[in-house]
Amino acid sequence: MKIHLEKLCSPAIWAEGPVWLPNENAVIFSDVKGNRMFRWSEDQGVSLWREYSHYANGNALDNEGRLISCEHGRRGISRTEKNGRVTLLVDSIDGKRFNSPNDVVVRSDGTIWFTDPPYGIISDDEGYKSESQVIGCYVYCYDPSDDTLSIATLDVQRPNGLAFSPDEKWLYVADMSILDFPSHGRRELRVYPVQGKTLGFGKRFVTVSPGFPDGFCIDKSHHVYCSCADGVLIFDRDGREIDKIPVPECVSNCTLGGINRDQLYITATTSLYRASVTEFVSGR
Repeated sequence: MKIHLEKLCSPAIWAEGPVWLPNENAVIFSDVKGNRMFRWSEDQGVSLWREYSHYANGNALDNEGRLISCEHGRRGISRTEKNGRVTLLVDSIDGKRFNSPNDVVVRSDGTIWFTDPPYGIISDDEGYKSESQVIGCYVYCYDPSDDTLSIATLDVQRPNGLAFSPDEKWLYVADMSILDFPSHGRRELRVYPVQGKTLGFGKRFVTVSPGFPDGFCIDKSHHVYCSCADGVLIFDRDGREIDKIPVPECVSNCTLGGINRDQLYITATTSLYRASVTEFVSGR
C-alpha cells in the first residue's frame, strides 16, 4: 500500500520526542541538540514553544494532559504544569543521578515509565559531558502519587524508546546497544510483561534493520510503528513486518495523532513529517 508522506516543517538540528496535544490539535517536539522545543499545528504552522529546554528529548502526556519530558541537561523527568511552570519530578536513585533520561510513557494508573541510556552525558552535543553515577542503563517506573521509584528491569543494555500495548499488560522497549557494542549489542524491540511497577522476563519481539530502533509507538489495533535508518517499519502484533514508510531523513521517533489517531507524526533529523495510517489503525 502506498502511504503519502508530507513534510510539515524543518526547524531542528535533531528533532525528537513528538507528542500529540488532542485539545489543541497540535504536536510538540524536541530539538535535542538545539536545546529547545517546537510546536506545530495545522492552523498556525511551526513556532518556538520553549526556548531553553534543558536538552529535552522524549515527551508524553500524563492523565491530566500535562507534558512529561525527559531532560538530558538536568538528568531527570520534568512536568509542565497547566500554568506553564516546569517541575522537576525525579533525577536520581539512591542519591545517584540518572544518566540522561531518553524516552517516557505514562500508564493509565499515572505511573511514569522511562529509559535512561548515557547519550546525554557522553558529550556536550545534547547535554553535559559527565561521568555516569549508576552502574547501568535501566528502565524505571516513577509513581508521582507517592514519590516512589523502581528499577523496572535490568535486562537492557541501551534502552531507548518504549510503549505500552493497548491493554497495558506489556511494555515494549527498544534496545539499540548495537551502536555501542557492534559485536554483542542488540538492534531489537523487546517485550516485557508488566507486573505492578516492575517488569517480568523479557523476550525479543523483532530485530530492526537497517540501522536500529529508536522511538516507536503502538496503535489500538496493536500495530507497532518503529523508526529505522531510512523510515518507519510497521509490524503486526506477532512481529511480522507488514509495511514500511520510507523517509528521506534518519528517523528518531513517531507518535499517533489527529482526531481519529490515524495520522503518524514522525521526527527525522531536522524535520517533522506526517503520514496517514488509517487502514492500519482501523484494522481494515
